[in-house]
Amino acid sequence: MAHLERRPGCVLDYAFNPSSVAVVGASDQPFSFGYHFLRHLLDYGFKGPIYPVNPQKQSLQGVKAYKSLSDVPGDVDLVICCVPTGRVLPLLEECPSKNVKVMHLFTARLSETGRPQALELERTIQNRARELGIRIIGPNCMGIYSPSSGIAFGYGFPRETGNIGVIFQSGGSATTLIQNGMLQGLRFSKVISYGNAFDIDESDIFEYLAGDPNTKVIAAYIEGVKDGQKLMRSLKKAAALKPVVAIKGGRGKAGTRAVMSHTAALAGSLDLWHTAFNQAGVIEAGDIDEMINLLVLFNCLPPIRGGRIGVMGGGGGKNVISADVAEEAGLSLPPFSDDMRRKLREMVPDLWDWVGNPVDFSIWGDSFMKVREIPGLFIESPEFDFLVIQVSDDNPMADDWWVNIIKMEVENIVSYAKQGRKPIVAIMSTAKAGYSDLENVRWKTIAEQRPILVDARIPVFENMAEAAGALNKYIHYWERR
Repeated sequence: MAHLERRPGCVLDYAFNPSSVAVVGASDQPFSFGYHFLRHLLDYGFKGPIYPVNPQKQSLQGVKAYKSLSDVPGDVDLVICCVPTGRVLPLLEECPSKNVKVMHLFTARLSETGRPQALELERTIQNRARELGIRIIGPNCMGIYSPSSGIAFGYGFPRETGNIGVIFQSGGSATTLIQNGMLQGLRFSKVISYGNAFDIDESDIFEYLAGDPNTKVIAAYIEGVKDGQKLMRSLKKAAALKPVVAIKGGRGKAGTRAVMSHTAALAGSLDLWHTAFNQAGVIEAGDIDEMINLLVLFNCLPPIRGGRIGVMGGGGGKNVISADVAEEAGLSLPPFSDDMRRKLREMVPDLWDWVGNPVDFSIWGDSFMKVREIPGLFIESPEFDFLVIQVSDDNPMADDWWVNIIKMEVENIVSYAKQGRKPIVAIMSTAKAGYSDLENVRWKTIAEQRPILVDARIPVFENMAEAAGALNKYIHYWERR
């Protein structure tokens, strides 16, 4: 592997950018995570030496295997530990001879079980790792996804790097964020699932990503924290440098109980978390879907410091509902100015005094082609901060006409967005189409056209409620800044 630029004294660089990796507990059995972690290194193209460790095997998945970590011929930056809890301490004793910097302790069934014996073993592992100078990610976590290094903990993750750094206590939720966010055009710089966090914790990772030049936005899912003051310092530092979007897991009674059995974290008072996020300048999301919506805005749009929107597209009912939803979310829909009315009169003499904001496509009739010019009126007007265009998937035309209208509108949205004169957001409903429904020309067309908007870096939302909720928080963030 080529020489890696690392920040002095920054141990997490060895986790995200290791020169070599050992998978202890590697396997050729697909039911074993030792199989999958080795598979990921091979599939995602990790360039450095890969050392599978399994005393029963001479090779695994085409790679020479070693009976123990001590038998590995070179130094090891990162150890991925997939062995049972009883074998962790002996493995730690082997680490200094290989100059191990970081161990990803996938191994679970420790303090999160609530059992005294497991809690005591976790403390013993924690203390011995500290004595040996080995830093630990976990235990009970999925570890690292670093696309630039060829490290991952799931299948089907994007190979391309992006600018979003992710700090998630839950590995499954991190997987959901990556796989669902990828469909919205999100790409990631570094992702870490950190589990029980008995050593490297969320505060350490916030500090790291705050200084990471490849990370422009940070997303976090936190169930609980052991050192509140340390977290506040790191949160404030990170949020002062780049946007931070966070979910607090365990907000209700049942969620709080689930937190303890999931990562042995202390959930804490919800009001206290709200206050902490607010004081630090963190944007709070309610769930993964809302987090993705917010990340899409940060990924695609410039700062917006006003909530005056122009809305166009779709029929009358759709526009009435959209206007209500937008205003209820705190956005405003200013009426057309006299100047815009004059331009409309030149464009459509028979409609100029009838059309308003939102623009109802159903009243245009034979003048429908003029609709293509309407975004320009909003874009040129200083009275609007951005434009929301609803793809007219509610139009009642026959299939061939319907398809042509959708394609024309998508092409038009992309054309105006490329001009970059004013932020544009698109709304296109995919409903709840199943696999068989994609044979229907309408759902098939939407499935084909939606990625065109995403590839053009245009935020695409399912409905106005999703768009307005995320936009309101996005605007509030930039107004505070």
